[in-house]
Amino acid sequence: MKRLIIDCDPGNGIVGANVDDGLAIALALGSPNISLELITTVAGNTPCEQGFNVAKDLIENLGLTIPVLKGATQALAEPPQPWRDALDNRVHGNKLAHLWQGVRQPEAFVAPEEDAADAIARLICANPGEITLVAIGPLTNVALAMERYPEMVEAVQEIAIMGGVFALDDYIKDTNFGLDPEAAHKVLNSGANITLVPMDVTTQTLMTHSDLDRIARLNTPLARFVTETLRPWMDYSIQTRNLPGCWIHDALVVAWLLNQQVAKAADYYVNVELRPGQTRGKSWRYRPPLRVDVAIEPSTAGLVHVLQTVDNRLLLSMLEKALA
Repeated sequence: MKRLIIDCDPGNGIVGANVDDGLAIALALGSPNISLELITTVAGNTPCEQGFNVAKDLIENLGLTIPVLKGATQALAEPPQPWRDALDNRVHGNKLAHLWQGVRQPEAFVAPEEDAADAIARLICANPGEITLVAIGPLTNVALAMERYPEMVEAVQEIAIMGGVFALDDYIKDTNFGLDPEAAHKVLNSGANITLVPMDVTTQTLMTHSDLDRIARLNTPLARFVTETLRPWMDYSIQTRNLPGCWIHDALVVAWLLNQQVAKAADYYVNVELRPGQTRGKSWRYRPPLRVDVAIEPSTAGLVHVLQTVDNRLLLSMLEKALA
């Protein structure tokens, strides 16, 4: 039984917002080998309050008692407004908001006063070596938790992160690392046991309408949640990304924890660019010995396990089984 915390920025049901966080949560909830013990939200794909409502609404509708807490509302240093303008308004610029017509919006809830970063660290430190932290949004909450509770680095079993992009056409940086480079830098250099699931591998995933039709026929509460909220995002992806469906980035992180046959991986040193300019927030990786190592200091952080290729058929099969 894997004990998980999921730190996320879900947008299921929100006009123009990605839905892969909700799919990852659904996979965890539907998997008997996972004990999901805490869900926390962070500003990213959606504003933090909005993501909190999405996660809380799902848990309430399923009749579960898993704690849901709200965390950081903005990055450690990165100005939030350019990111919010892009993430929240792009759907309107593309004149595709109508795709969400008729999709139920999550209810609004009052968030508990406990801060997500504190709750993450306390749960991990109270159960050393037992908790895996799934971080599928910007790493602000995780970085704050490490800052306040340094012992968390040794206590966490594993931090499984969706973020970074290394060699993918049309991308210099991804949203999760780009929105808070300082947080990503702090976590990647913490020395914790880290698995990284970058966009290089998550863009090898794909879910199509025919896949979603099979899920719809399951007619379970989780399947209905996934079907209703993925339909508009899938249509949006088809029209704006020239895909036959949509990528399901975050679901791969949870699937890897359940079955490591779903992907292949290799170990690298990984870091994030912090300097101002076009490459701020860009991730990079290397394995020594480098052929050219002038002015390159040896890394003081540990190796990061980086996923590289995915078995998409197995991933979809795992999702269907869990949602049933």
